[in-house]
Amino acid sequence: MGVSGCGKSRVGRLLAERIGAKFIDADDYHSPASVAKMSRGEPLTDADRADWLAALAELFREHRERGVSVVIGCSALKHRYREVLRGGAHALRIIYLHGDRELLLSRLNTRHDHFFRGDALLDNQLRTLEQPTDDEALRIDISEAPDEIVEQAAQHLGKGAQSR
Repeated sequence: MGVSGCGKSRVGRLLAERIGAKFIDADDYHSPASVAKMSRGEPLTDADRADWLAALAELFREHRERGVSVVIGCSALKHRYREVLRGGAHALRIIYLHGDRELLLSRLNTRHDHFFRGDALLDNQLRTLEQPTDDEALRIDISEAPDEIVEQAAQHLGKGAQSR
């Protein structure tokens, strides 16, 4: 989890590969209306996110029921959003990728093929973000190299060196 530009998709894919899980990019599940809204630079509301979060929770639940490990790259900005996701299965483990605004914005400004760009949407996400407590999530600084982030996450999940 984390705001846009923190590396959820890249790190999520690498982590899923590392631990033998399927990767789901939550961005792929936004409604066309939400994608259009963000493309116009308009932030999403709680109402915009409700069906999206419910769909992600259901995906997580379905994978857990089938015994399939899954990594979901999702912003999950608010505690109540994370609780919706946790409703899919209480076994949900959260990795919080965080970084300073300048680094996040520099990453967003290099995107040319993504609907989420620019400082206005980032600033809205940073204002909306309810940082998880240490009991709720493992916090990893995104200034680390992706391989180091994945290593920390894998260790946290109990799938560290033994899965190499």
